[in-house]
Amino acid sequence: MQKQLPFFPSNTKLINSSLGYRKQDGYVYYLHNGNPIYCHSETDRNGYRFCLGNLIMNNLCSITELSESLGENRKNIERYAKVLREKGSSWFFARKETRGQCHKVTGEKLLSIQEKLDKGNSKYRIAQEEGISESAVTYHIDKGNLTVKKKPNRS
Repeated sequence: MQKQLPFFPSNTKLINSSLGYRKQDGYVYYLHNGNPIYCHSETDRNGYRFCLGNLIMNNLCSITELSESLGENRKNIERYAKVLREKGSSWFFARKETRGQCHKVTGEKLLSIQEKLDKGNSKYRIAQEEGISESAVTYHIDKGNLTVKKKPNRS
């Protein structure tokens, strides 16, 4: 087999002697010996994670090389490769984004909590009954998802 010399375009940043990446027209291209092997949009975080996991899985570079060239934390790259090994590529693209959402306080539970707030129950008591933290109730009150009746002034 004849070895292929790595010829990279001038704007390519090298990860190692045979692997590099370049940004062009809003996309990031990963090049092996000058040939594109992966591509994703600059804003596509899941595509980015998938590509990094693939580069490690295919032994095209080391975690250290990727970390130093891209400025990505080593633990993140290790996690991407582990998830790709254990859950496959569909995990990167078919999963539902749940960051920033409270998984314990759903629509039905919000209604139940609101009913208890309307009855005058304390946030602590409601949290104990619903199996959530008091801060979760406070968070949803502050966010405007729940309302607390004002107590009348006793003069």
